Amino acid sequence: LEGGIKYLVLSAVASAFLLFGMALIYSQTGTLSFDGIAVWIHAAGAANGILLIGAALVLVGLSFKISAVPFHLWTPDVYDGAPAPITGYLATASKTAAFAVLLRFFIEGGFYRYGSLLDVLTAIAVASILVGNIAALFQNNVKRMLAYSSIAHMGYVLVAVIAIGPLGTEAVGAYLLTYVVATLSAFGVVTLMSSPFNNERDATLYYDYRGLFWRRPYLTSIMTVAMLSLAGIPLTAGFIGKFYVVAAGVDARLWLLVGTV
Repeated sequence: LEGGIKYLVLSAVASAFLLFGMALIYSQTGTLSFDGIAVWIHAAGAANGILLIGAALVLVGLSFKISAVPFHLWTPDVYDGAPAPITGYLATASKTAAFAVLLRFFIEGGFYRYGSLLDVLTAIAVASILVGNIAALFQNNVKRMLAYSSIAHMGYVLVAVIAIGPLGTEAVGAYLLTYVVATLSAFGVVTLMSSPFNNERDATLYYDYRGLFWRRPYLTSIMTVAMLSLAGIPLTAGFIGKFYVVAAGVDARLWLLVGTV
């Protein structure tokens, strides 16, 4: 119930930010097509205050959708409260769609021309990586740990978004693909380990997985590979995705972000 209320309220707030930002952008450009906005920005030259405020509000709304810090507070509770299959959907499909919009917003919409927006996005990326990784260390709940892990991974993908260019776009696609496969694998194991085997509850505690290798070795192997991939260990798909992100950051000389990754 708590997770549902948080998701309902914060989703409404995020949608309000997003729609009001779109309204401000439309008030200045007269269009909501990405190409039309890019043409207007190129013709206007200097930064427009109202347009920047609108872009910032859109960025806030999308940050809620991808669980970027400091707009992440709903994520652990919603992941923990929802059934494991729904949590897997929230962690993959919705965030992939939000990143597709964010990438087009900055590149096709031409907002990468405004350094102030990229600076804000850089701060969000650094905070997401640090907060997500550090908070995940203190969890004793698998779904909450994966929630904070997803926050950190969204920070990694933001590095590729900030590194505007062909390599950055390719890095976003590669990283999201590896993230989706690894996350769905992890939540698939949680689903198979859950009710009716655990008194009608999800197998969320680390205790539920004690001795799993001896009972269900195949599930253990899948979970191990998924965790190693999410950690970016070499010889896994996650390492390839993280390598792309680092390469895009180095190519764009984003040394602060590369150091954080």
